[in-house]
Amino acid sequence: MSTALRIGTFEFHSRLFVGTGKYTSYEVMQQALAAARCQVVTVAVRRERLYDSQNRSLLDFLDLKRYTILPNTAGCFTAEDAIRHARLARELLEGLNNPGSKWVKLEVLADKKTLLPDPVATLQATRELVRDGFTVLVYTNDDPVLCRQLKEAGAASVMPAGAPIGSGLGILNPNNIRIALEYLKENDPDYPVIVDAGVGTASDVTVAMELGADGVLLNTGVASARDPVRMATAMYHAIEAGRLAWGAGRIPKRAYATASSTFDGMINSSQ
Repeated sequence: MSTALRIGTFEFHSRLFVGTGKYTSYEVMQQALAAARCQVVTVAVRRERLYDSQNRSLLDFLDLKRYTILPNTAGCFTAEDAIRHARLARELLEGLNNPGSKWVKLEVLADKKTLLPDPVATLQATRELVRDGFTVLVYTNDDPVLCRQLKEAGAASVMPAGAPIGSGLGILNPNNIRIALEYLKENDPDYPVIVDAGVGTASDVTVAMELGADGVLLNTGVASARDPVRMATAMYHAIEAGRLAWGAGRIPKRAYATASSTFDGMINSSQ
């Protein structure tokens, strides 16, 4: 079982991607990212304020030698808007000499209430950004057919949602994730699939990994926890445990009990 996660030209040992939004302070964010032992951090190009009330920059709290920034187009509701913000992110990160300028997490949302992806606009934007030379990691719903279409459109990684963004509901439809994994990895077992959104606690991460996902991207589950640093530590251990369990292969589920020791050769106490 490979220990490295490869997405396009990128390679990482950590399979946990963590966001930079919603923290009570940059200091807490910094501590949580360290506790998660992640190598990739996401930054919302449109929605994320790069400066806090004290006029401090988010980027000052990110060690760019340690972390690769994954810019995302969160808050974009049209393909055109998402494409524009992806290009803006590329210019910003090229100026910082960060390898994150070569890729983007694409989000094209349908509405503000559900924050569910717009499938048509997402497919359109994926094709355009791939033509523009981006390594595209695309956020989508858990429709296996759409997942396959996005891969065919050139996405370097498809990222099906476990649940709506920020909901903390966990993996609502594991069977859809399982089928999406089957479709995406058919004849291409190393194709990277990252479960994105909806994670509320460590067990959700473990479930995603035990299904066979290659990684998990989360933000709210850590940033809005009562103790973000402790939760980030739990998420680190959860992704490691889930990956190990998937590689080990779980026992089949059965309707009835199976004894740990066989009954053959047991002494009959009535004799």
